[in-house]
Amino acid sequence: MSVLILCLAGPLQSWGIASRHNTRSTRTAPTKSAVIGLLASALGRPRGADLSDLAAHDFGVRVDQPGELLVDYHIVTAASHSADPALQRLPTAAGSTLRPHESTKVTRRHYLTDAVFVAALQGPLTDPLAEALQAPRHPPYLGRRSCPPSRPILLANTDRYPTVKAALEGVEWQAGPAERRRHRTDDHVTCEIIIDDRNGDHHLTDVPLHSPPYQRRFGSRRVRHESVRIPAHPTNPSHDPMDLLG
Repeated sequence: MSVLILCLAGPLQSWGIASRHNTRSTRTAPTKSAVIGLLASALGRPRGADLSDLAAHDFGVRVDQPGELLVDYHIVTAASHSADPALQRLPTAAGSTLRPHESTKVTRRHYLTDAVFVAALQGPLTDPLAEALQAPRHPPYLGRRSCPPSRPILLANTDRYPTVKAALEGVEWQAGPAERRRHRTDDHVTCEIIIDDRNGDHHLTDVPLHSPPYQRRFGSRRVRHESVRIPAHPTNPSHDPMDLLG
């Protein structure tokens, strides 16, 4: 069965699980629900569609370049709550509403900057998913609409690897030029991988369940964390003029 291999790289990424309140955090690696959502969008599936066929694929992710955490400070007015100016007020716990000049709240939105991940899925739908990524029905983004990818997402759809883990062990290191310069004297780099495992000792609540578009529900999956050693230098190295600067 083929393995679909993706490169998730961009100036900003955000892979949240608990993102409904004032602090919208991000995990340090892509979630299964977000990657499934990206693929469903490429296929053109509407919000609220049943994604169980996509969620059934084995999934894994490799951290090639972890990036850094960025916290974006926002002030949000009640204008986002109603199109009617008379109703643009935030609710109170007592059931009334605040006055318009009081109807403002602070949010903090977390992002990963300059991160690069390799994601892999194995299952029966990798061929149509690969075709969709080459001509997506909707533009892809990395967790939030403000996070466009900086590279083509599709790396390969191949039967070269028997499992998701084998793919994450075999795909070339996808880190950017700056990260490669930091490892220029190293033969190998060590990357974390997170893979589906029914006997894994960690739980992640990031499996999309069939639910209304704005009342999304998620199931839990077991995962295993491991480390893999990847060659630090590509088989066919590309020219990087910045290397001349030492």
